Amino acid sequence: MPEVARKIEADLRPYLRIFYDDKGAVGRRYRRMDEVGTPFCITVDTQTMEDQTVTVRERDSMEQVRVSIDKLLLFLLEKLR
Repeated sequence: MPEVARKIEADLRPYLRIFYDDKGAVGRRYRRMDEVGTPFCITVDTQTMEDQTVTVRERDSMEQVRVSIDKLLLFLLEKLR
């Protein structure tokens, strides 16, 4: 589902520092991002195609929540405040 992920990347890039990664398993991606200090990871998966939501994982708590794509920017800006 790279086309959905790339659209999200393009939509967020004017407002946030974004790094796109599609290499390896999700767990390994999370660990790589944890190591470099990325505060949030966004995962596009099969559920995204059904309901237009993504998983947002917070580095510090490792909490994962589903967020609607159209509310993603506001959600992240609020969390980063």
